[in-house]
Amino acid sequence: MAKLNFGGVEETVITREEFPLEKAREILKDETIAVIGYGVQGPGQSMNLRDNGFNVIVGQRQGKTYDKAVADGWKPGETLFSIEEACEKATIIMCLLSDAAVMSVWPKMKQYLTAGKALYFSHGFAITWNDRTGVVPPKDIDVIMVAPKGSGTSLRTMFLEGRGLNSSFAIYQDYTGRAVERTIALGIGIGSGYLFETTFQREATSDLTGERGSLMGAIQGLLLAQYEVLRENGHSPSEAFNETVEELTQSLMPLFAEKGMDWMYANCSTTAQRGALDWMTPFHDAIKPVVEKLYASVKCGNEAQISIDSNSQPDYRDKLNEELRQLRESEMWQTAVTVRKLRPENN
Repeated sequence: MAKLNFGGVEETVITREEFPLEKAREILKDETIAVIGYGVQGPGQSMNLRDNGFNVIVGQRQGKTYDKAVADGWKPGETLFSIEEACEKATIIMCLLSDAAVMSVWPKMKQYLTAGKALYFSHGFAITWNDRTGVVPPKDIDVIMVAPKGSGTSLRTMFLEGRGLNSSFAIYQDYTGRAVERTIALGIGIGSGYLFETTFQREATSDLTGERGSLMGAIQGLLLAQYEVLRENGHSPSEAFNETVEELTQSLMPLFAEKGMDWMYANCSTTAQRGALDWMTPFHDAIKPVVEKLYASVKCGNEAQISIDSNSQPDYRDKLNEELRQLRESEMWQTAVTVRKLRPENN
């Protein structure tokens, strides 16, 4: 494990160079890895493990998702089983169910967590707020986590491209004394670019804050606010969308993702430079109190409880689909449909 300096702060990081795939295979050569759940993270993690030569099976209930697993090459009775059968066969149980599904399946899963097994998560939610979820693991197992910093689709796509998606890792419980090596081996096996250390609690709070903040919630709110102001002042949908979303995602994001915000500032017009430098502070000052309020709501468990309560409602899926329909059919994102068709690669 290397100690790297990030802006003056030292962190533990594991790269594929210092922990190669061959080492990961050797560590897990006698393990049977069961991926439970085939929704968001399950396909990417399980197929990457399979392609990397690990002994992996999938546990999934019958239905459309089960059929997807079959289409992806998992064979019923050989590498595809019910959740209970897969848990029984496994020495490492990778729990990749949604947070709501974990709570409903936990009573069945727990009985297969016999001494020495490992229980793996890709999110700290169920363990961090186990006073609300009821997910309290036995004391005689390893409880570990590898959390890819992106969707399972991205994990798979980048793997097929020969790249890796960065992941965090954490140890909640080390019963066997092998929890760390098991965790790192799994992180390399699923295709992580590099792994950085965290805790279940820190991962859960940062993840929920990020999803509600800059990654999803805040970015939609910011984009919509600017789009609305432009439209209310006579700008066309195309102009408002291009100045708000298209230039950001297609031109600027790749630049500051590769070389940093300072480099992007240095390589834009002097007018843009001055405006960005002048206005970043008012935006920061306006937004930080909202982020502080958000973080407090996450840390105290309020956001977890809201998620648990809403996901347990029988009509949750219908309500969600209606909210997503309204978002999809809003003027800004309907404009996006037309703009995407006009991109050079689509013509």
